[in-house]
Amino acid sequence: MTPRPGPRRPAPRGTRAPAPAHDDLRRTFPRLPPAGGGDGASAATWWGEAWVAALEETALDPARLARGRAYAGRGLVDAITVMPGRVTAYVHGSRARPYRTQIRLRVLGDDDWETFLDTAAARPGHLAALLDKDVPHAPADLTGLLPHAGDLVPDCSCPDDGHPCKHAAALCYQVARLLDEDPFTLFLMRGRGEQEILAALGHRSAVRSAAEAAAAPPPSLPTVPARDAVTAVPAATLPPPLPPPAHPGRPPAYPQAPGAPDPLALELLASEAAARAHAHLTTGHDPVAGLTPWQDAVRLAAAHPGSGLTAATRALYRDLAAAVDRTPADLARAVAAWRQGGPAGLAVLEEPWDPPAGPFDRARPALIAADSPHFRPWRNRLSTAALQLRYGRDGLWYGYESDAGHEDWWPRGTPDPDPVGALAGLLGT
Repeated sequence: MTPRPGPRRPAPRGTRAPAPAHDDLRRTFPRLPPAGGGDGASAATWWGEAWVAALEETALDPARLARGRAYAGRGLVDAITVMPGRVTAYVHGSRARPYRTQIRLRVLGDDDWETFLDTAAARPGHLAALLDKDVPHAPADLTGLLPHAGDLVPDCSCPDDGHPCKHAAALCYQVARLLDEDPFTLFLMRGRGEQEILAALGHRSAVRSAAEAAAAPPPSLPTVPARDAVTAVPAATLPPPLPPPAHPGRPPAYPQAPGAPDPLALELLASEAAARAHAHLTTGHDPVAGLTPWQDAVRLAAAHPGSGLTAATRALYRDLAAAVDRTPADLARAVAAWRQGGPAGLAVLEEPWDPPAGPFDRARPALIAADSPHFRPWRNRLSTAALQLRYGRDGLWYGYESDAGHEDWWPRGTPDPDPVGALAGLLGT
């Protein structure tokens, strides 16, 4: 097996920000501790760097920025309150009473938010990144989510009329530390709270999953040739078995108790055990006995809708991923592959291999004849900058997509024995 895939993560972020007390449209972060080295370390994420650059590129005095960075590094910025269009804090300076400092920025309009949400929900990779506190480039770039030069408007009660003064600069650098830890803080500044965004993404994901399920062809039913049915020799008469129950048993209710396992997780495991026992009793075999712990974790996560967006499924993804030493983003990517093709789809995600001559060698001419983009071959994969077809050991082609230039491939579309058909499903044509 190749090394497991992981999300694109920034450099180490340093001291974690304290947890804020908040409602969905107002968050107050306790005073941040001094930064390592006391010099107001730079942002660790690309969106945190964009925030700092938006103020620095319009600064009139680099010396004030340097003093503000030192103020931030020494922890002179009090609790920070974030609301739509504004971030506010008291910053200590040369006098006993601190200065009231704020940074204002434009909130996004409804059309911009709809574009952001639609783009984020269109790809499971974007959803996984957001749930892992990472900002995918494509939705952010399309909507102007990240501030640019002139977007941030500082204001301070101090007598310094610099743009910005050192107190506003200190607040800006501290806010960058908050953004490193939780990009939903930036979303709140732009006008939407975390719960509202997650609810909207969950709704879009459910609608998309329902549409894809409705479009999938129904599975074929097992059949018996009529000749075999009428000529079969009857077996010796056996006593009738005890009738199995019509349905698996329901698990008991588990109470919430300090230090005890999560009751939702216990209920899930008990329900799964009952369903497997009922299947073994009625069919004579366990349908998941041959799965590895990792495959079983993916199967469990894939059986529950929501893609980790609801509170219950976020906890499920977190606990299942920890149990098999993976990340929630690893699990989300694997769930997408499992929903695409079951165990075979998961193998296609994780196991590049060298297919024999034949269908794979004929795929590129077929794609060229269909006026498709130029695909580059590597082992069992054909790739462009943003599209990829993977040939599975089951003889099917599986579609993948990525943001151009990022090599972050996510399963998409329905497997097809014809590479042109798999490409059409990937493109939605």
